[in-house]
Amino acid sequence: MGYNIVNGCVDIDDTDMYYVSFGRGKKKMVMLPGLSDGLSTVKGKGWILVSPYKKYLKDYTVYMFSRKNKMPEGYSISDMADDQIRVMKKLGIEKAYVCGVSQGGMIAQYIAINYPEVVEKLILAVTTPSVNDVAKGAVSGWIEMAERGDHTELMVDTAEKTYSEKYLKKNRKFFPIIAKFTKPSSYERFDRNAKAILKFDMRDRLSEISAPTYIIAGDDDKTVGNDAVKELMAGISNSEHYIYAGLGHGVFDEAKDFYDRIFAFCDK
Repeated sequence: MGYNIVNGCVDIDDTDMYYVSFGRGKKKMVMLPGLSDGLSTVKGKGWILVSPYKKYLKDYTVYMFSRKNKMPEGYSISDMADDQIRVMKKLGIEKAYVCGVSQGGMIAQYIAINYPEVVEKLILAVTTPSVNDVAKGAVSGWIEMAERGDHTELMVDTAEKTYSEKYLKKNRKFFPIIAKFTKPSSYERFDRNAKAILKFDMRDRLSEISAPTYIIAGDDDKTVGNDAVKELMAGISNSEHYIYAGLGHGVFDEAKDFYDRIFAFCDK
């Protein structure tokens, strides 16, 4: 079957935003990735990124967005949400199931609160309602590594804080090799994405989220900590949750049923 893969770009102000989409289904799913988007966008990667969505594309059209390419200094998570909505409207996406992973989940929280009419259902995966001590330590460390230009250390530390020990034992030796081929020409996008996280705090506004919400996490998250999911659960009244035992921030890569759970929630 054809997956109707589109590698697209939308103009916004003095820059643009890359996206990929797949499927022809009437239901719209918007996927917002994490901080890694600051290092590598979705540009031209439709054929790679379509893989976990293939069995859902009869009913869904899935859009995955990067952040815009040029970010002003002081660009905030709230600004990212506003720009995301502007681009969605340009593409004719009036209402969608919105899934945010990690930093994408922070953006999704703003979208659900400030633009509730756009959100059919909300999925928050391995994210947090504020930059707690664990998240601050991880992100601050990555900013310092990027400022030093130590890409190998950045990639290795990110992996160590993302994946389970079982996964790391199999793959740890490959991260320094991958780092040699993935160093960006500039860390500006990463730096501005990361610094936006350090100012993020939605704890006092979680009760404003009205969309049915599904919260997904691992019970050993070394990137946003294990209290983040509890705060989301306590703050969002119309929510369900699932916590993977033995997994951490990388549940989207390690849990075989991660996407099945998301789409099952959307179809309920």
